[in-house]
Amino acid sequence: MTKRLLIFSLAGLLVTVSPTAALAAEMELAAVEQADSQIGISISGAIVSITGAQGETLEVVSLTGRQIMAVKIDSPAQRVELNVPKGCYILKIGKVVRKIQVR
Repeated sequence: MTKRLLIFSLAGLLVTVSPTAALAAEMELAAVEQADSQIGISISGAIVSITGAQGETLEVVSLTGRQIMAVKIDSPAQRVELNVPKGCYILKIGKVVRKIQVR
């Protein structure tokens, strides 16, 4: 009998704490998604233009998963010349990921 009371009390406690924790997690996730959605990536030939990513790092990864280069983004709008052979690559800035083709 005591064991059942303890289980029900603990379950009630989890139910009352859980919505607050879930709401906080949702708010944090929304803030991260909003910050990531403001990052803009455009490519023209071998030049990548990046906006809204100051303080982040641009990673260029081959399709095999090997990191080709990494560049620190120092300004709100920056252009980076990719000194890589022609082909497909993955660009990653924070949680924003794009597949590109260098021609």
